Amino acid sequence: METLRLADAVSFSEYPGRGIIVGRSCDGEYAIGAYFIMGRSANSRNRRFVSEGGKIRTVPYDESKVEDPSLIIYTAVRSYREDTIITNGDQTDTVYVGLASGVSFEQVLRTRRFEPDGPNFTPRISAVIERRDGDFSYAMSILKTDEKNPLSENRYLYTYDHPRNGIGRFIHTYAANADPLPSFEGEPKIVELKGGMDEIADTIWNNLNEDNRISLAVRFIDIASGEYTEKIINKYGYSAK
Repeated sequence: METLRLADAVSFSEYPGRGIIVGRSCDGEYAIGAYFIMGRSANSRNRRFVSEGGKIRTVPYDESKVEDPSLIIYTAVRSYREDTIITNGDQTDTVYVGLASGVSFEQVLRTRRFEPDGPNFTPRISAVIERRDGDFSYAMSILKTDEKNPLSENRYLYTYDHPRNGIGRFIHTYAANADPLPSFEGEPKIVELKGGMDEIADTIWNNLNEDNRISLAVRFIDIASGEYTEKIINKYGYSAK
């Protein structure tokens, strides 16, 4: 599979939807997790990221304009012991409860399906970064319909051990901007991860479609200590580091 420049990977479509990028920093010292959201409807665009108590979650930008919070308001990033969970929906909490109960990432996601937002039936994309013994591995999952048939579902799990320096994987919800929105297809894309947190965050944000981008969060996790730093960029409301 071709290794893509990060800028090219995130700019391939004006609406890739929601995206997760996981990988290792160029210096080998950090596990990187990034998550972005985009929006076409007024309801989807009325959001921003906030970081509270170790969690990154979506909140309404304007409470008075919320139409349906069920699929747009959720915790996107949270930790369980040495693991970091990143997802595009409330399955973040499902994975957290599963890990705390001794259930694997793959097994617990078998209790969830794609989003009930026909005719798009948005895929549920999820990732978990597992820090162990001075190194880390990660897994990515996508749950989606079989060719938009709401009675059929396809489940894909990809696992990556001892990730290479400066390389990540990128999975997103939509393959193109169309109606209905076609789901992501194939294995997560290989992307270059050059530079530090600010450079990677700026590269992602500046190459997402300006009209549709809403929020981005990037977290750098020190592999040795587990401590992390993060950067949030919001189209509406505050941004933070």
